[in-house]
Amino acid sequence: MCGIAGTYRWPDGKAVTDRLTDTLAHRGPDGAGRYSHPAGDGEVHLGHRRLAIIDLSETGAQPMVSGGLVLTYNGELYNAPELRAELAAAGVRFRGTSDTEVLLEAWRRWGTDCLPRLRGMFAFGIFDERTGDLVLARDQLGIKPLFLLRRGGGLVFASELKALAAATGGSLRVDHAALVASLLYYWVPDSRCAFREAEKLPPGSWLRCRPDGRVERGRFWHLRDVAAEARERARGGEQPDVAALVEESTRRHLLSDVPVATFLSGGLDSSYLTALAARHQPGISAYTIGFRAEDARFEAMPDDLRYARRVAERFGVDLHEIEIAPNVLDLLPQMTYHLDEPIGDPAAINTFLICSAAREAGVKVMLSGMGADELFAGYRKHLANLLALRYQRVPRPLRRGLSRAVDRLPVATARRGYRSVRFAKRFLSFADLPEETAFRRSYTMYDQDELLALVDPDLAGTVEDVLTEHADVYQDNDLDDFVNRMCLGDSRMFLPGLNLTYTDRSSMAASTEVRVPYVDVEVVRAAFAVPGDRKIVGRQGKAVLKEAATSILPREIVYRPKGLFSAPLRAWMSRDLAPLVREVVNDGVLVRSGFLRRDALVRMVAEDASGQRDFSKHLWHVLTLEYWYRDATSGSGQSARLTA
Repeated sequence: MCGIAGTYRWPDGKAVTDRLTDTLAHRGPDGAGRYSHPAGDGEVHLGHRRLAIIDLSETGAQPMVSGGLVLTYNGELYNAPELRAELAAAGVRFRGTSDTEVLLEAWRRWGTDCLPRLRGMFAFGIFDERTGDLVLARDQLGIKPLFLLRRGGGLVFASELKALAAATGGSLRVDHAALVASLLYYWVPDSRCAFREAEKLPPGSWLRCRPDGRVERGRFWHLRDVAAEARERARGGEQPDVAALVEESTRRHLLSDVPVATFLSGGLDSSYLTALAARHQPGISAYTIGFRAEDARFEAMPDDLRYARRVAERFGVDLHEIEIAPNVLDLLPQMTYHLDEPIGDPAAINTFLICSAAREAGVKVMLSGMGADELFAGYRKHLANLLALRYQRVPRPLRRGLSRAVDRLPVATARRGYRSVRFAKRFLSFADLPEETAFRRSYTMYDQDELLALVDPDLAGTVEDVLTEHADVYQDNDLDDFVNRMCLGDSRMFLPGLNLTYTDRSSMAASTEVRVPYVDVEVVRAAFAVPGDRKIVGRQGKAVLKEAATSILPREIVYRPKGLFSAPLRAWMSRDLAPLVREVVNDGVLVRSGFLRRDALVRMVAEDASGQRDFSKHLWHVLTLEYWYRDATSGSGQSARLTA
């Protein structure tokens, strides 16, 4: 895992690449490298920051130059041993043991045809000294990031958006459409970028720059097509062995020349991975979190620690417990910087603090249970949307009466919060809606009218565009299975846009690599071959994964109520952050610029304070957006007034 950067036929390319690479130092504190070469009427400059995990010697250093090819690469290939053996059998002689060299030689032999053969997470740039071509590529599921910016026939790229912003001298303009999208979702979709000139290379795709200025793009893997092919195999009677595939993926993800540990929340996904990892690596370390007792009580959070301890004791895992009582006033701007774009999920703080503790203990690599909920229908919203279909059969007068009664209930008092009331209010906000709209409302922050009331009236058309984009992506399939349509939507939007993004940035801010064994191409194929009625059985989500996990985990862990990898937001907002909320609502840059409307924010704060509605997540995201916007517009010469 590393940081990559570079320029191609870009003015002052060497100095720009140096700035890019220096900005990414946290991604790779173990080494740095640079490379330069003529390219057409300009030059190519490649930079690299190394986090040494496989082949710690100099033979794994980057940019790697060999036989006219030059590679700067961020990622891990879990099938590198098989690819190495195949290439060696064809006569390739390797100098070291890194997967970087395997990738370079695979490219030499197969070019872009090597990409669908790669099993892992990756983003890389590869330059051919003979043709002058530079190719950028990103892994199938968008685990690793790759940002780029094109001007004329030139290009600049980096692992993080903050590097592009720094290297272009703060001249990038904020894309207010992306900020509207971030308000809706509390993250910026992978299809958009917070700065107008920049873009994210889409998952499963490549881009080739030629020295004459031509640019080509290609797609080597598309989740929509993979899901459709998996459904056809299932119709033909193929039943994937989920347990075997998850265990194989976990074993592959342990490949490392440095210690590997796991996240262990005590929930199904992390417990299953930890148990499987302990099979192959006895005595493995795991890290878990707890919260201040008063915060957990106020939030009505489940006691995940006791489950984590049981798993650790049963499987001989060395468990490290971290109490999260952060100074959120200090951490909020720090995390906003590291996350690159406005992301309003406080789980990023948990990830950062866990990875920081692991790094201090000498751990560079951690396994996470990320992705299982999206692929196997484990979120409450999946079950809730199924239940909504039944709810719609209830006579309308009864539904109206229930809605009025629930609306009068408080979500919190001065002493504690009521999770069941929050869930009921959330459910009734979408239960009567059509499928795509209901699914969107079940996990996004606002309905259309609320979003229109929150932002500048001139952005009404942008709101419509953002909502249309969600519908287009959700409906871009021909699956006849409601549960798998939701899983596909989540795997294309929620997973790369939020969960993989904050996991990458938060962990790399602590110079730690996080691997995601569930987000593996073979596990994904298997997941979409499982029909929805085996993913949600009765009121049990992730039923097929739970069935697989019972082969190794006790039932009390497998079938325990679902926990939340989140934070006690209501406690933080009502105590630590209350003065900051008032400042941002009354005199924040977003309000003064006209982007957000003060009257809407004031109503939100009042309803949250009264306990009638829970706006803690909404307000947390407003704070992250405020800090991001301040940084993005300060010192850049760009007006704080809304110009989009």
